[in-house]
Amino acid sequence: MFGIIRPCVDHSCGTVLTAWRAHLCGLCLTLRDRHGPFARMATNYDGLILSVLAEAQDSRPTARRTAGPCPLRGFRTADVISSGDQGARLAAVVSLALAAGKIRDHAADGDGVAARRISGAPLRHAAVSWSAAADRDAAPLGFDTAVLTEAVERQAALEAAPASSLLHITEPTETAVAAAFAHTAVLAGEPRNAESLREAGRLFGRIAHIIDAVEDLDEDRSRGRYNPLAATGTSLAEARHLCDEAAIGLGLAVRDLELRERHLVEALLVDETRRAVRRGFAERVRPPGPARKAVAGLFTLVTCGLYRPEWSSERDSPASDRCLLTECDCSGCSDCGDCCDCSTCSDCCDCNCCDCCSCDCGS
Repeated sequence: MFGIIRPCVDHSCGTVLTAWRAHLCGLCLTLRDRHGPFARMATNYDGLILSVLAEAQDSRPTARRTAGPCPLRGFRTADVISSGDQGARLAAVVSLALAAGKIRDHAADGDGVAARRISGAPLRHAAVSWSAAADRDAAPLGFDTAVLTEAVERQAALEAAPASSLLHITEPTETAVAAAFAHTAVLAGEPRNAESLREAGRLFGRIAHIIDAVEDLDEDRSRGRYNPLAATGTSLAEARHLCDEAAIGLGLAVRDLELRERHLVEALLVDETRRAVRRGFAERVRPPGPARKAVAGLFTLVTCGLYRPEWSSERDSPASDRCLLTECDCSGCSDCGDCCDCSTCSDCCDCNCCDCCSCDCGS
């Protein structure tokens, strides 16, 4: 699973977690039901936001189903978004298209498992299959996947050209995410939301791209690979400033949306995005390389989530632990950020975000 939005029970209320998991499991099952079990590897934490946005705007009830027991839910059943729901299908289309583009990009760069002649063949075959599946499923939804494939191609061209500004490098990602966000207004029959959603998607895409670059910076430098920060000479302080500014703009764009239900949208796109920025820039153990991530992802798929690699903070905890789905992080507690929002004040990994500000949350 990929993405920056990873709510944890230690800083999210039960209602948010239940709703988030309904969309996460719905996306996973939509990929499985419509494209086969292997397609579940394309499950994207950020992609499920499309499902959330479509549901939040639509006045019609969202189709749901009861999913069977899963290790990631402590072998419990759950009420999840149906694989026939348009929002879940759009999330699956975008997840497949972006995953396929990422595999092709790694293969072209001679990077990771995808670039290996024999062992990378299944991944390259999957990329071709997923691209075709995304195109096929996007047509009934009225979504043109060309905006995604063109973004991937333009990204490669920008990275091959002389270094420019960081925002010039993030533009293809911003454009692709903006188009996907805006299309949820079409699915929900709320065209008045399209422009605000486009702006929200553009800023979210910027944040996600920069955080990914920050997390990969040391690994890319050690392997001599392209990294947007290194290529453009952008310092971590400058990158953090860009993310903070984008997070503010994202919050304003979300505020402009006409939504039937705001709670989950704001929790993910406002609160969790800010938390992801703090987490991304916090000092942490050097992350594993893409090859090890790919192997870990394959084992996770085969064992339905039971396998946890050695760098996982949940490696030694039982399957019933409450933070099984996400990494609990406390790095932002010394950085007030949105801690003074009393709804987010709770004990997190033996510390309390309320300790960093003057608000009285009664906790």
